[in-house]
Amino acid sequence: MAENVELIIRFHPVGGEDVSVLTTDFIGPDEALGVIAKALDERRSLVLTRARYNREATENAVIVNLANVVAVRVARQDSETTGQYL
Repeated sequence: MAENVELIIRFHPVGGEDVSVLTTDFIGPDEALGVIAKALDERRSLVLTRARYNREATENAVIVNLANVVAVRVARQDSETTGQYL
């Protein structure tokens, strides 16, 4: 079984600034995008159980209300030129 990697998920809400969450909940970006897309399709929140908000030192559970999110970027590195958008 593959070990999960730390991914940066950047959420762009309708109003306000981007929010970044670092998580090890997924094996890779493709799995993360699939889970996020399914949550969007089902109009439910995204639940991350191993996440660090704003680069905090400790992991926590994070619930993201996707109702007001207009774009999501998933990347292995935090950069404006890398990652995939939904």
